[in-house]
Amino acid sequence: MLASKSDLNPGSGADPHTDLQLETDLREGEGKRALVTGLRGFTGYYVARELAAAGYRVFGTVRPGNDLGTDVLAVDLCDRAAVGAMVEQVQPDVVVHLAGIAFVAHTDAEQIYRVNVVGTRNLLEALAGARHKASSVQLASSANIYGNADVAVIDENVAPAPANDYAVSKLAMEYMARLWMDKLPIVIVRPFNYTGQGQSDNFLLAKIVAHFRRRERSIELGNLAISRDFSDVRMVARSYRRLLAAAPRGEAFNICSGRSNSLAEVIDLASGIAGYRIEVQVNPAFVRANDVLTLSGSNAKLAGVIGPLDPPPLAETLRWMLQG
Repeated sequence: MLASKSDLNPGSGADPHTDLQLETDLREGEGKRALVTGLRGFTGYYVARELAAAGYRVFGTVRPGNDLGTDVLAVDLCDRAAVGAMVEQVQPDVVVHLAGIAFVAHTDAEQIYRVNVVGTRNLLEALAGARHKASSVQLASSANIYGNADVAVIDENVAPAPANDYAVSKLAMEYMARLWMDKLPIVIVRPFNYTGQGQSDNFLLAKIVAHFRRRERSIELGNLAISRDFSDVRMVARSYRRLLAAAPRGEAFNICSGRSNSLAEVIDLASGIAGYRIEVQVNPAFVRANDVLTLSGSNAKLAGVIGPLDPPPLAETLRWMLQG
């Protein structure tokens, strides 16, 4: 069973809130199998840990060529036959589909669409044909599908307006998934930006934290006015687990804190925690013409299904990352 950090291998850091919550929850996963695609990714570690603590036996997929472990299978999601064989072997009760291209600035557009759309279709086809039917199939989309929405707070009724290939691929994945909603208990999650220990420095807050941890005197960033709804990855993983238990069908949910911070505010918070001021240099190469300027979400629909989210303040998440 996948339950130890040595098997999963990203960042560390206990979450007292999660531990306390799990102590009071029923062992909702006892006797059940969970499949987490993209297990070795940043999010996959925290989701697997959350599910294992709730009693699930966690199986995971990794790309071919990666090291395997107990209940870890190497699968290319674009290989239809391999995906079918994997699902037949695991026979999952619940599925969290995280595998995909997750970096907005990824330069291979063909790969973005092939993995995010075709790979997901292969998984859904395999699950629909499986002998054992899953009670919940969770697909990770993205709040990037909303683009530059002209509302202060984005809820699930805001019309999509994707502004880059990554966002278009995620919206295409959502539409494709509708073809399978009469056959599978699909729920779509649209996470806003989130971070935590173990995230790649390719991602903005992880990059900022890495500079402060190294006591760098300066950092190059893009538009400091960009504002995002930043969440703690531990809250995101907890929300995913609770959605699996609630098992809504055919719905999409924002996963967000309900608060937004500009990059300038993030720098101020990190400076206060680290105890020094870093010099920020705006690099025009990091300013994308099609960048989404503001993403701030509503989590009211999610809370209505799984209960209060209690997202930690961003300062608490940054402190965990800086001091971990």
